[in-house]
Order: sequence, then C-alpha cells, then structure tokens
Amino acid sequence: MAAAGVVSGKIIYEQEGVYIHSSCAKTNDQDSLISGILRVLEKDAEVIVDWRPLDDALDSSSILYAGKDSSSVVEWTQTPKERPHRGSEHVNSYEAEWDMVNTVSFKKKPHTNGDAPSHRNGKSKWSFLFSLTDLKSIKQNKEGMGWSYLVFRLKDDVILPALHFHQGDSKLLIESLEKYVVLCESPQDKRTLLVNCQNKSLSQSFENLLDEPAYGLIQKIKKDPYTATMVGFSKVTNYIFDSLRGSDPSTHQRPPSEMADFLSDAIPGLKINQQEEPGFEVITRIDLGERPVVQRREPVSLEEWSKNIDSEGRILKVDNMKQMIFRGGLNHSLRKQAWKFLLGYFPWESTKDERTQLQKQKTDEYFRMKLQWKSVSEEQEKRNSRLRDYRSLIEKDVNRTDRTNKFYEGQDNPGLILLHDILMTYCMYDFDLGYVQGMSDLLSPLLYVMENEVDAFWCFASYMDQMHQNFEEQMQGMKTQLIQLSTLLRLLDSGFCSYLESQDSGYLYFCFRWLLIRFKREFSFLDILRLWEVIWTELPCKNFHLLLCCAILESEKQQIMEKHYGFNEILKHINELSMKIDVEDILCKAEAISLQMVKCKELPRAVCEILGLQNSEVTTPDSDTGEDENVGMTHPSSTFHSNTLPTLAASGARDDSPTHISVPPNVSRLTPA
Repeated sequence: MAAAGVVSGKIIYEQEGVYIHSSCAKTNDQDSLISGILRVLEKDAEVIVDWRPLDDALDSSSILYAGKDSSSVVEWTQTPKERPHRGSEHVNSYEAEWDMVNTVSFKKKPHTNGDAPSHRNGKSKWSFLFSLTDLKSIKQNKEGMGWSYLVFRLKDDVILPALHFHQGDSKLLIESLEKYVVLCESPQDKRTLLVNCQNKSLSQSFENLLDEPAYGLIQKIKKDPYTATMVGFSKVTNYIFDSLRGSDPSTHQRPPSEMADFLSDAIPGLKINQQEEPGFEVITRIDLGERPVVQRREPVSLEEWSKNIDSEGRILKVDNMKQMIFRGGLNHSLRKQAWKFLLGYFPWESTKDERTQLQKQKTDEYFRMKLQWKSVSEEQEKRNSRLRDYRSLIEKDVNRTDRTNKFYEGQDNPGLILLHDILMTYCMYDFDLGYVQGMSDLLSPLLYVMENEVDAFWCFASYMDQMHQNFEEQMQGMKTQLIQLSTLLRLLDSGFCSYLESQDSGYLYFCFRWLLIRFKREFSFLDILRLWEVIWTELPCKNFHLLLCCAILESEKQQIMEKHYGFNEILKHINELSMKIDVEDILCKAEAISLQMVKCKELPRAVCEILGLQNSEVTTPDSDTGEDENVGMTHPSSTFHSNTLPTLAASGARDDSPTHISVPPNVSRLTPA
C-alpha cells in the first residue's frame, strides 16, 4: 500500500529493497547503497515508473521528473568531467554495466511556481519518475552475476541510474510493464529489451479493447496498428475520439487533422510526406474518355484446361490460358493444379516428369525444415525467444482462423494443425521475417485448395515472395501502395480525392487492411479464391489490385459524399463493407478502369509506371514537347483481348446460381506429418 504523500494513482507494481549503487567501486560502504521503493502507477491516463529513496517515501516534493517537456522539474545532463577514468582492465567488468551512475548528474531547472523545496539531502537527488511513453529500452544484467538489475534508457537517450533488486528479481517488474508496452530483445544485444519493437508489435492481441481504460486503448493502437486494422479498427474510433478529447464539451469538435495525424503516428514508418516521397506527381484534370463496358466469362473448365496440355504435360498457349483465368477464374476442380503455376511453384513450361521431380525435391526440403523446429526441445526453446514468440503468435492466429469453412471447423481439426505446422516451418525458411499477423490469412485458402501440406507450403512461400514487403518492419511496401493508390484515385476522380482530403482521409489509411492481406477479410472465403486467382494472372496490368481498390471506393463515393461523412464515418463505413462486396461486379469495374486508362493518350508518367504501361511515346501533361496526338498506349500484354470469350453481364450477375464447393471426402482424413 502506498504511503501518504506519494504520487496518487493506482499501484500496478511495488517493490522495496530496490537499490541504487551510488559508487561503482567494490565496497561494502552502506553510504554507497541507497535503498528505495520502486512503483509502477496508473495516473491521469498515464503509466508512471517511480523510484525514490526510503527516506523520501513520505515527501512527494522530492521526486524529480525525468522528461523532455518544459514542465519537468529537472533536466538530466551528461557530465563527462565527472566520469571516472577507467583502465582497460575494467572494460568488461561487472561495474562497467552500471558505470553510467557516475556519468549522469542532475541540473536543476529554475522553479517558476515559487513552491520549490527548501533543501534536498544527498539521497533525494537520486529520486526519479518517468512516463512509460518516454521509455526507449531496458538493459538487464548478465545471468548469474549477483543481484539482478535494470537500466532504463529514455527516448531522448537519457540513461537513468541502474536499479539493483536486492530482494527478489526484476521479472515481476518486466511482466507488469508488458501489460502496457511491447518489449522484445534487441538484435544487437540480447540483454537489451526494446520498447514497442515493431516486428513483435505487429502481432499482439487487440481483443476486448472497449473494456479497457483510455490509456490502454490508445497505447495498444499506437504499438499495434496491424492487429487494430485486422480486427476492425472502425469499431473503436468513437471511443478513441472520446479518449482523446476528454469530457469537456468545448472539445467535442475534433480539431482538424487530429485523428489523421494520430493514425499516421500510430503506424510507424507509414506517415506520408508528399514533398519527400518519390512517385508523387501533380495530376491535372485529364479527360480519360468513355469507360468501356466489361463482361466476365464462365470459369475455365476442366475440358478447356486439358485441351491446353501437350503429351508431355506442358501447358500450351500460356498467355491465352491466363486471359481466360483473368476473365472468369477457374473451376474449383482445377485450382489444385492451376494455382501451382499461377504462383510460380511450377514453371509454366515444365513437363509432368519435371514437376514430379521438383515435388520430390521440395518435399525433402520441406521436411528438413520442419524437422528443425520439431526437434527443438522445450529447454532449448526457452533460450530462443524469437522462436518462442513466433510459436505463441502463430497459435493465437490459428485459433482465430475463420471456422465458417468446414475445412477448419473444430478446435482439433487437422486443417488447423497443418496451418500451425506450415507457419512454423516458414519461420525456419525465412527466420528474419518470421511470423507476422496476417500471414495465416494468406495461407488458409492455399491449404484449403491444395489439401496437401507440402504443396501448400511452397505455394505460400511463393505468395509471400510477392507479399513480403507488406510485412517488413519498415513497411515500405504498404507505404508505396498507399501512395500509388492515392495517385490513381486522384486521376480517376480529383473531386472525390479533394473531399477525402478535406476530411483528413487523403492518404487512404482506411484501405490498409485491403492491401495488407489482399482483401482476404473483405470477401467471403469462396469469393477470395476467385479474386486471388484473377490477380495472380498479372493481367491486365501491373498492380491490378490497386484498381480493385479504386473500383470499390468509386462504388462508395456517392454515399460518402452525399451523407457528408467525416473521418470517423468514412473509416467505419469502409470497414463495414466486409463481406458485402460483389466480387464479379468489382472485377468488371476494375478491368473497365484499366481499359479506360490504356486508351488514354495523355496518361501521366507516374500512372504509367504504377500500371506498367509503356509510355515513352505518350504525351503527358508535364512533357516539355508535344507528340503526335494519335500515338497510343502500348499494353504490357498486347495480346489481351475479350471478343471471343463466353460472357457474364457487366453487373456481375450470372444466369445460373453460384456452384457450392463441397469439401472433398478425404479432407477430414488429413493429418499433419
């Protein structure tokens, strides 16, 4: 229980017998050991770490606040002249681990409120507290070297005195802090825990947010944007606004850009600066011409596929086959074969014998990698924090797999076990990337279609080659796609873009989940099979998935603008489109947009680069010289055509009802290797 006069707040952690060693020398001088109390408190929507000597436990005025803002009572300053000279023999000594005690002193700021304490004793000067939001890292002691201790480093690189735990160890403190921030090992030093380590923060749980206090909610969003986006970010935006603006009625009008800035800050590395980012181009109003009417065809049948295979098993007329798949998708019975080609697991020009040999080779390779993590003992895993973290995150995500598909029904379903095993093996395949939340979404349809552990793994590895940048720590892939999407949408409808910008939504952060996992949570399980196989043809242009985004946004433009949606409403509306989008209708619209752009003679260079169109002869608004206005755009797949294909109405509706895909009888007998 906190003593009277101590900083008020809910005590999360309290430990006596936490010492500062004011001298680095190996001495039993009790004056060099300052005993104190360490507390972690929740106060005014902040979490505070507070240490003070026992002598000051009843005097709250003795606390020095280590912070950067002007209201701080003290500044921490490095004083090299006070740093004792050490010979080389001390470099690796135990004392060197906490010799920063003598390199940090306090420079008192002048008090402006007239209530400065009249005196401070020698021990009081070591008191400190700081907000958890200012913490950068924690350094731990080497195991087996006396008392456990921790050294806190703040974000402005201030290093606080080492805290030595003479009574018990520091594990309980670390566990208490992990309720509020994510801690993970530094790649350079395993004893250093970094705060809000990005790769781990991408994969933390975002459940039960609405039951948490404002501080916990905002901190989880700041450190965990991926999960927030995955679970349904819009559901908590009203609560976020309330948390940010407080209960004062005068603040209920949200300041301009407040939430947009919050979102861009919440997703590290994602903030977009038009002046600094390559790819931005001033897009003037351009007449794109009339948008053509597009029709879809029926899925490629087994008969059509078989006719395109020669006697040795090679696929003939590959370009024509890709066109048919783009126009109508695949009959489900073909997906197990065709997806291996679309994803690059099987070369299109390979023979049946070559593919059989490749499968044998890949099977051996897969099980060697699987054996690596299967043979890790429990004791070994305890010493490998990354592998331990990967396993924990995978188990959480696998347990959250969509169970509406019979393939993944039931807690101990073989499909779920295989998901876990494949994802763990992928961590061996790409240990640097490891596992990040969202990967299980990309794998589950592949395993469902392949019904085979090895084939599913290699198809997944091929897909991850395409999607890798989405999950990298710097998030450059996500950032680039949002910039490109903004460029395309501005060309298509500058008025809509201007409206979104007026509502702090111009950077389209609400499309984050679409791009991250390729619409996996926006369409039904069966629809996503169709959508992905169309995208994998890489027709009719590069980055067709961005045109799909444009098509969806165009479809929602009228409602967003007529109802004057603001930032919060736009975010909520886009999120609630999940499972309500007609996949065939959006495919028609996106293809029509691509054809409209291909026919445009004045397409901006930035747009040509995004879509992979050859524009060396095309006049663009920023060109210095004019060209023959009859020069047209060359499509990357000039043979792409549609005039001879069976069709589907432009509305996306078929004459016959969609065929239900039944689960093959052998699925329930699948067992992990």
